[in-house]
Amino acid sequence: MRLHSFYFQPWCLLAPHAYGKLQILSIRHGKKTTMEKSRTDLMVDRLRDLQSRTPDIEASAVVSMDGLTIASALPVELEEDRVAAMAAAMLSLGERIAGELARGGLSEIYIHGEQGYVLLTSVGSDAVLTVLTRRQAKLGLVFLEIRRAAEDLEQLVG
Repeated sequence: MRLHSFYFQPWCLLAPHAYGKLQILSIRHGKKTTMEKSRTDLMVDRLRDLQSRTPDIEASAVVSMDGLTIASALPVELEEDRVAAMAAAMLSLGERIAGELARGGLSEIYIHGEQGYVLLTSVGSDAVLTVLTRRQAKLGLVFLEIRRAAEDLEQLVG
């Protein structure tokens, strides 16, 4: 696994650790310390980072293809299980439509509602990143940040 510093302070690096966890190597004030975080915690941190970098993003979640929540940064009024099930259903339907209409492999799904957008992007072959945005979202910036986040999350999911 490659070392990352994608959403931690510059003085932190991720390193592989036994039992599927990652270590955060922190060098601060001349002292080297090690903290452990689970993959889920690291994914939640990355989702929160995505939302803080792009204020147009209101909520986000990583969902398995089976419709189960892997990690989320959703407001309390949204039910994780419901969001996960709907995202998986939309992804499945989108893949079928793209295939039936000979449009190639599905890369993203874009839903525009009166109150904003729902954007679904694959995270490798095992998960999907679901993002909810405001109505006035600058979609170019949002898609750029989503692609970056999906790349980082793919390493954590894989």
